[in-house]
Amino acid sequence: MSHKRIPKRKAAFAVGGVAALGAAALLIPYANASQDGDTGAAAAPTTLKASDAPDLAAQLADLLGDAFAGSYYDSDQQQLVVNVSGDDNNVIIQAKKAGAEVREVENSTAELEAAAQTLKAEATIAGTSWAVDPRTNRILVTADSTVTGGKWDQLETTVQSLGADTATLKKSAGTFKTFASGGDAIFGGGARCSLGFNVTAGDGTPAFLTAGHCGVAAEQWSDAQDGEPIATVDQAVFPGDGDFALVKYDDPATVAPSEVNIGEQTVQITEAAEATVGAEVFRMGSTTGLANGQVLGLDATVNYPEGTVTGLIQTDVCAEPGDSGGSLFTQDGLAIGLTSGGSGDCTVGGETFFQPVTTALEAVGATLGDAAAGDDAGAGEEAGAGDEAGAGAGEEEAGAGDEAGAGDEAGAGAGEEAGAGEEAGGEDAGQETGEEAGQETGYGAGYEDAGAGDSGLTETH
Repeated sequence: MSHKRIPKRKAAFAVGGVAALGAAALLIPYANASQDGDTGAAAAPTTLKASDAPDLAAQLADLLGDAFAGSYYDSDQQQLVVNVSGDDNNVIIQAKKAGAEVREVENSTAELEAAAQTLKAEATIAGTSWAVDPRTNRILVTADSTVTGGKWDQLETTVQSLGADTATLKKSAGTFKTFASGGDAIFGGGARCSLGFNVTAGDGTPAFLTAGHCGVAAEQWSDAQDGEPIATVDQAVFPGDGDFALVKYDDPATVAPSEVNIGEQTVQITEAAEATVGAEVFRMGSTTGLANGQVLGLDATVNYPEGTVTGLIQTDVCAEPGDSGGSLFTQDGLAIGLTSGGSGDCTVGGETFFQPVTTALEAVGATLGDAAAGDDAGAGEEAGAGDEAGAGAGEEEAGAGDEAGAGDEAGAGAGEEAGAGEEAGGEDAGQETGEEAGQETGYGAGYEDAGAGDSGLTETH
């Protein structure tokens, strides 16, 4: 299927498709000893791709132990910057020899984690979020426009108690809400979400990942509005320790290629990877099409009105109602996340949060892609966007056009009623499921009370 709506902040891919990820292992350079035999001389920081940064960061975290205080990718210098706490000079030498740019910081990982626990205990307020920002070595706390009065005072007091060197507070102009989509539109119970990534379930059957708040809103999902179901929810988590669902295709012969349909071409997904702060990422959604931005923080906590969700990725990638469950990936074809929620839209921007794919795969016992698809499930249109892929039923049925919802039916924007029936793929469908799917679960399609309530965090099916 194609996506007819492309956001103003347009993500660009090189002509001829996305380069495949090379098979070369992560390069950890050897230490360059000086000619006089001084082994204390470290190599210059290694130049590496953003897709290689997570592996190097993980190795350095193991190597440095308690001294490791986070890392981020410097896209301008193409280097991994590693934060080191403490005064152990040997630790610094080890990090430099491994190829990282080393920065000595004040706050250790343990201290930042303790600060996050304080926020959880004293400031779990709907419309707020927090995540560690390794670039500032602080916790970034964000409050949406609904956090006012006594709630704002409570949040501000808590952040101030942590100290300006530990936490910072900013106000978001929009309101947080969950989003529903990915690459191709999927429909269930009056709600519209998106397929994230095709996977193989633990029992070997074809399936896909999407947002957990989609999985709890409806049990069966179709690739066309008002169409026959093609997949059934097997597992779903929301709220709590994530926002993800495993949905199994009803037909075990379904071809489920490991790719993301970005409209005029497909991006081959080679493997799942951890996010790196500072790295460029791309998001595909059935409402807004392709958008890009940067990873801002990891292990984010978001307080939706339905409950608190932990372990998310914070980004500045835009999203709108209808984008939940959608694919977050890199230009090299690494699967990073599933669209959860956020604030703003693709006109004014905002924050968007994603469920890490690696965590979701481990939790549901699935592996990325279709192991049996082979070459036949490559980048072709039949495997990527056809009915068998469960990813859509063509431009008109599953696209981001009139029926799938880039216009009024998609809830075009992040209004106060961002979970209402119009955003759920049709006014009638949203109203019909408002009580059944929304009021019972707190996050169903057309759930107006949760969408426009005190918190302002709304459902975006």
